[in-house]
Amino acid sequence: MVWAGMRFHKAESAFFVFIALVLGAGIMLFFAYGIMRTHDQIMHGSASNHFAQLLFTTGVLLATAVIFGIFFIYPLIRTQVREEGKLRAMTELLSARSESLEHAALTDSLTGTQNRRFFDDALREYLLEFGRIERPVGLMVLDLDHFKQVNDTYGHNVGDEVLRQVARCLKELTRYHDVVARLGGEEFAIVAPNMNHERLIKLAERIRKTIAALAVDAGNVRLRVSASVGLAVWDGKETADEFYRRADKMLYQAKRLGRNRVCA
Repeated sequence: MVWAGMRFHKAESAFFVFIALVLGAGIMLFFAYGIMRTHDQIMHGSASNHFAQLLFTTGVLLATAVIFGIFFIYPLIRTQVREEGKLRAMTELLSARSESLEHAALTDSLTGTQNRRFFDDALREYLLEFGRIERPVGLMVLDLDHFKQVNDTYGHNVGDEVLRQVARCLKELTRYHDVVARLGGEEFAIVAPNMNHERLIKLAERIRKTIAALAVDAGNVRLRVSASVGLAVWDGKETADEFYRRADKMLYQAKRLGRNRVCA
């Protein structure tokens, strides 16, 4: 019953084939010995005895090889196979953990968006690739207005819920290939490839209005927040840092002009 559910390693299978061949040779020797004894009168007495002894010795050696293989060699093979299996399982586990750690290193744990590290790498990569095909890349930097007052008045638990809902809104309104990242605190950024000024402004306005319409429960109060948004479309020459700084300047302009608005 146990053997039916076992799966053998290649080394084990090869060993079993070897044992089967040895046993087959032993059986053939046994029949040869029987035939020789039956026709003993054909051979001279001493020659017959020598041949019988040779067959018998060969049979003993084959039997010894089988016993040695089963009780000494096979346990070693089995142990090696088990160790190899453990090593493979450990390697797979470590690989899975490595992927999990890599994902965690690139993801904001609170909101589930990408983090600053991922954003910086993705922005450079998008500029490189879309620069080759001469297509636009849009960048949106947004900051929640007066967010410190939310934390001070309602507590960090409510503030965290606001960030989560805003992040959910950003992911729902963007495309699958857009990069949505939390840069830190209450600041988010969106990399929108193949999007010109007009389309980027329309998307930013949709996002701004949706955030303004969010209502977060804070005890007996339905809390509402707003966001200021700065936009820029890559000019094809800027570095990633220069491109980001230009969008960031637009964000601060939106704040200076009264917040809850888009500046491009």
